Amino acid sequence: MTQAAEPARTVIMTVDDDPGVSRAVARDLRRRYGASYRIVRAESGESALDALRELKLRGDLVAVILADYRMPGMNGIEFLEQALDVHPGARRVLLTAYADTGAAIDAINVVDLDHYLLKPWDPPEEKLYPVLDDLLEAWRRSDHRPVPSTKVIGHRWSARSSDVREFLARNQVPYRWYSSDEPEGRRLLAAAGQDGMRLPVVITPDGTPLVEPEAVDLAARVGLATTPEADFYDLVVIGGGPAGLGAAVYGASEGLRTVLVERSATGGQAGQSSRIENYLGFPDGVSGAQLTDRARRQATRFGAEILTAREVTGLEVSGPARVVRFSDGSAVAAHSVILATGVSYRQLAAPGCDELGGCGVYYGSALTEASACRGHDVYIVGGANSAGQAAMYLARGAKSVTLLVRGPDLSASMSYYLIQQIDEAPNISVRCGTVVESAHGDGHLERLTLRDTDSGQTELVDAQWLFVFIGAAPLTDWLDGTVLRDERGFILAGPDLTPDGRPPADWELDRPPYHLETNVPGVFVAGDARAESAKRVASAVGEGAMAVMLVHRYLEQS
Repeated sequence: MTQAAEPARTVIMTVDDDPGVSRAVARDLRRRYGASYRIVRAESGESALDALRELKLRGDLVAVILADYRMPGMNGIEFLEQALDVHPGARRVLLTAYADTGAAIDAINVVDLDHYLLKPWDPPEEKLYPVLDDLLEAWRRSDHRPVPSTKVIGHRWSARSSDVREFLARNQVPYRWYSSDEPEGRRLLAAAGQDGMRLPVVITPDGTPLVEPEAVDLAARVGLATTPEADFYDLVVIGGGPAGLGAAVYGASEGLRTVLVERSATGGQAGQSSRIENYLGFPDGVSGAQLTDRARRQATRFGAEILTAREVTGLEVSGPARVVRFSDGSAVAAHSVILATGVSYRQLAAPGCDELGGCGVYYGSALTEASACRGHDVYIVGGANSAGQAAMYLARGAKSVTLLVRGPDLSASMSYYLIQQIDEAPNISVRCGTVVESAHGDGHLERLTLRDTDSGQTELVDAQWLFVFIGAAPLTDWLDGTVLRDERGFILAGPDLTPDGRPPADWELDRPPYHLETNVPGVFVAGDARAESAKRVASAVGEGAMAVMLVHRYLEQS
């Protein structure tokens, strides 16, 4: 079946093994409905089912199926029964001779037949069109809304399914989720030729099923850029959080050939935030996803390239060029580089958490899971702003939200406005001096063992949802041997490289490093990955902009 360049129209299908009859039915249908509907004809039940499965995978809608009763191999009733499994919302019509009206009446009970038509149907204005007009009107009144072009079939407690949903959501790729144990999910799996043993299955806009896809393959198939358009740039920005997006916006807007490389999804930890209320210019607050989307569109409007699902594994100096190497062995070079790799949440060391990751235990907000928390008891580990923002968001639907904080109170790491909101929320409680001792569950989280840090006493609680926001680990191991870092892995830059007033030992220029410049000339750092950074969205954006200003200064003097 050929793919149309323009959005597909809703389908009316006709199936008849007699080529002459098949063409005649299709001709009459096109004459009346061709301007508004796509007419698809098949000459056997088997080929019609193949076409219906392809339409299903592509997300095309089928309004009416007309099938001849007397077909060899698979008669019309047998075909419509199987078609019902693929497109249950389509109206079903059987074409039959007068002698077969008994079979047609039986089909009303077998396949919930909507109508049967006697051959010949001439004149169609009297015998065909009125029937179809009524069926199409009934179909339009039913719930036949088109679904987004990308579909994800998975299991609620599948870690990989959760990862794929989060990847698509954070990259602003519209998709629809289908549970593998519900009827529509099973229909899609059958149409894709899968038995559901390997999940998730992602069906791309062109109808191609991807089984347990890796991020880079998934990104390429859903329209995200993964390959640089050039071999050399003025500026490579590594990391797509607030600092990286800020650098991309200012770099591209000021005429630098700029490419931003992100290993997962733009936005970083800020992009996962349900609500940021202290960012300048948004008095009513803004979600991390909204802020990220605006920044990404702004960067691309100025001409910056944004590559997704590309992991950087190395940085090399080659004369005046700075070479960035990817995990697949490819590379891109530039005059300058800004490291905006950000940080990731530290893993919870409690027994059971690793095994239940993505199956009730989540790192970061995992906003795609929020709707499933409705009416449940939710636990959050952490006492900083990200944990507080997640608590406020999840409390909208959860039965209760419990913040587990190791320290004596929230004031050490959480903004005052958030502490006030949490105090006023009736279904949020804070347990200070409490840690997760262990997590338990068979295939998904079922219980937590909590420990009081003062008394040492433990308590077993029922829990299906645990969101973890503890500490921050810089994503900088790949820079080992090239860029200087502190004992925790944060990147040293500017004054931190010259505590005694002297530049680093391998510094070859007759000037000291610029404020955000690392020990490698032309390589700068911005945002949370920098040692002693403020760990706030506004400061990260500001450092991204400042780093671009210093890039200009570096290029002018090179």
